[in-house]
Amino acid sequence: MLDLLGLISDAYAMGPAPQGGAQPGGAQGMLASLLPLILIFVVFYFLLIRPQQKKAKEHRQMLENIKKGDKVVTAGGVYGVVESVGPNAVVLKIAENVKVKFGKGYITAIRTESDED
Repeated sequence: MLDLLGLISDAYAMGPAPQGGAQPGGAQGMLASLLPLILIFVVFYFLLIRPQQKKAKEHRQMLENIKKGDKVVTAGGVYGVVESVGPNAVVLKIAENVKVKFGKGYITAIRTESDED
């Protein structure tokens, strides 16, 4: 009855692949399929990874060169003048008779004369 409605059709199995000659694809096929992934990785490296590493290196060098008297900005937006520098912390003077201790990693920038408010 269902066959009359055209809902059921015959299914045929595919035979085994022919054994004569070289396999289609081979090493060239594998290389061709990996080429787009390699290109994507190269593009990501030059557009994302490399600039981020460069910025991290510059920030690390800036933190190593902080000295007493530098005017800095913290990650929280606090402006201050460096009073003392330790291996992991910096004491900032943020107002008259107000000193606050910050982790070195939270210093985001050293202000220049043109940044003065």
